[in-house]
Amino acid sequence: MHQPFSSNGKGIGRSILRNEDERLLSGRSSFIADISQPGMWEVAFLRSPVAHARIVGVQKPAGMEKRVFLLADLGDILPIRADSQAKGFRRSDYPAIANDKVRFVGEPIAICLGRTRADAEDLAQQVLVEFEELPAVSDLSQCRDPAYPPIHPGWTDNLYLEAHVNVGDVDRARTEAAVTLTREYRMNRQAIVSLEGRGVMTYIDERTGELVVYSSTQFPHVIRTALANCLKMKERELRVVAPEVGGSFGVKNNLNPEEVALAALTRKTKKPLRWVEDRREHLIASPHAREHRYQVTVHADRNGVILGLEASIDVDAGAYSVWPWTAPMESGMAIGFLPGPYAITNYRATARTCASNKSPLGPYRGVGRPGACFAIERTVDELAAHLGLDPVEVRLRNYVKPDQFPWRSAGGKTYDNGDYAASAVAARNLIKPERVAALRERYSGTDYRIGIGYATYLEQTAHGTAEWVQRGLPVVFGYEQAALQMTPDGMLIIDVPIQNHGQGLETTLAQVASEELGIDPAHVVVRHGDTSLAPYGMGTFASRSMVMSGGAVGCASELLAEKLRKIGAHLLQVPVEDVKLANGFVIAKSPGGAQVSLEEVAVAAFLRPERLPEDVDPGLSVVASYRTSKDTGAWSYGTHAAIVAVDIGTGLVHILDYAIAHDCGTIVNPMIVDGQMMGGLAQGIGTALYEEMPYNSDGQPLASTFMDYLVPGASEVFPARIEHLSLPSPITKYGIKGMGEGGAIPAPASLCNAVNDALRSLDASINETPMTPERIVRALIDAEAGAKA
Repeated sequence: MHQPFSSNGKGIGRSILRNEDERLLSGRSSFIADISQPGMWEVAFLRSPVAHARIVGVQKPAGMEKRVFLLADLGDILPIRADSQAKGFRRSDYPAIANDKVRFVGEPIAICLGRTRADAEDLAQQVLVEFEELPAVSDLSQCRDPAYPPIHPGWTDNLYLEAHVNVGDVDRARTEAAVTLTREYRMNRQAIVSLEGRGVMTYIDERTGELVVYSSTQFPHVIRTALANCLKMKERELRVVAPEVGGSFGVKNNLNPEEVALAALTRKTKKPLRWVEDRREHLIASPHAREHRYQVTVHADRNGVILGLEASIDVDAGAYSVWPWTAPMESGMAIGFLPGPYAITNYRATARTCASNKSPLGPYRGVGRPGACFAIERTVDELAAHLGLDPVEVRLRNYVKPDQFPWRSAGGKTYDNGDYAASAVAARNLIKPERVAALRERYSGTDYRIGIGYATYLEQTAHGTAEWVQRGLPVVFGYEQAALQMTPDGMLIIDVPIQNHGQGLETTLAQVASEELGIDPAHVVVRHGDTSLAPYGMGTFASRSMVMSGGAVGCASELLAEKLRKIGAHLLQVPVEDVKLANGFVIAKSPGGAQVSLEEVAVAAFLRPERLPEDVDPGLSVVASYRTSKDTGAWSYGTHAAIVAVDIGTGLVHILDYAIAHDCGTIVNPMIVDGQMMGGLAQGIGTALYEEMPYNSDGQPLASTFMDYLVPGASEVFPARIEHLSLPSPITKYGIKGMGEGGAIPAPASLCNAVNDALRSLDASINETPMTPERIVRALIDAEAGAKA
């Protein structure tokens, strides 16, 4: 079990309540929909009703020409260009407003203004668009089919990128293998479904001359840089503010065309504008996620030791590359992570990123890893079942062992440390597999079949500079900064460029400061999301903020602590090495030593500089930057275990028990970590059992409301039992590892393994998410038909 990092009661390792919860739970926060400006116009976008077409003409309603705007009306702006240095990558310019062609249902065609949203929507209905429809690429099988024209000019087919990995000697592994199995898996497309949709509000600050962009975004500084490029502005002319953000999970981690469009229109017309995404827009037009297909071949000996791995991976990335991640983001993660936690040295794989007439694919909790984990963990279970071996024992025989770290994986990743076997054993002990026989006996004679499943995952967090350089992206996210200032009354203000949208960062960053400064976290204000306040930084994504921003706050706190000790020691008239910071005081280390409060120190620093040592300047403000000691990332990991009951009459899956054993290094706040893990699990259950964004052959989305797009509710999310295995990272400050995605990554695999274990006695199997009742019943019917054949 994890022990608190310090003994001050509120620093690293303590489960203190979150500072931000009172305003959030009482409804006193301000989201985009709560923020307005005098004279503000509401925006509705006219969006394409067809998946692929040339725009022949657009007719604005008579007398409303000054309230309807096309791309040509926005001035000289650049499209969104997500470039990659990957060899063979094809770029797709993403316009703020479609001009001559639309490429997916929901793509913006015109901006319509009204005094209310309803007024703007009514106006949008009056705009007439003439289309010349083109064949829609609606399935991965059509990507390289010459019957379907290229979606983008200059392309010869609809392939963004094809990537290859060939490590070791797979042919020899195949020859030496006692067992070779090939399986196919599908993880279908999802929407993100953040509680708050996207939103933008723009206006001109006449006092500073700045174009101010309020956006529900995860990385305001990076958005400012990208907007400045698209609008051909200087960054000093732009201010980006992320107010309260009501969840994101990656969908707000892109430069969106709506941000460019509103900023450009406000710049040209000087009108304050606001757009708040409604749920239908979110489901059909915001970036989607997943949609992977795998063909995996494993070569193993008779004891289940994997000798080699082969894979063919296809990902449908939609109509455009999102900035800055590019379309091959998902397939790149999938091909790199497919070997998982296993000591596989022979690996050959191809990953294809395909374009289609669907909403672009963007980051979502896990980014490629849920699909890769699903494929490898299902394959390991299939191998164990084929050999008649226990699935946990097969995993134990294949894991990278603790004395093999740092481990360079066949996928090209360097793992810092870990004890994967310990997580599997802990999860097995939590789930108690010996109960399965009794449960099967209890439900014998009914339609319920009981199954147990496991899945081990890896989560690369806080990727460093070299890792981002290797990916060839237009931005290298290898560091973070923090600014600290103490007020004259001894309170602390932390300004950070990351964005807190549910992770509890206002609390955990205050705990890091408390660790170094001895200040009560309740006396700390963490300000974030405003480019005019914080130093430049990269934002919140990829489970990086607690490592990177926590490291920056820790470094800045150390600098500030040094100055506080100097001033405090001078006031106490003792050597600086004889004082410490604790409980809001500078305290002499001698027994019964004198002390001076941080407030008294701050008064000297700000209001009574004559009390300062001669070599100390007034003020208590510092800025620090932080990067990890190695760029390979800090690797969290863990094992999930599930017991399910499958109703073979209806196809419904009931979760009977769920257990998680994971390692995320030094834990800053165990309560918050548990909450993050449960939130990720809820989304993993959604991927496994409920959520899907299907399209028909014309490229029409078939789940545009919650009547058709199912998300798990409270009754569907099983309260998992969680065990922390805390092995500090050797490359990060305090040994922290990120953990925001560890709940979501392995849940589809563990649940699918459990469902297949339940169906195995019926010779039925399912290898596709979501495992809907219809798909499970179909698998049972197919198995019965196969048995009769």
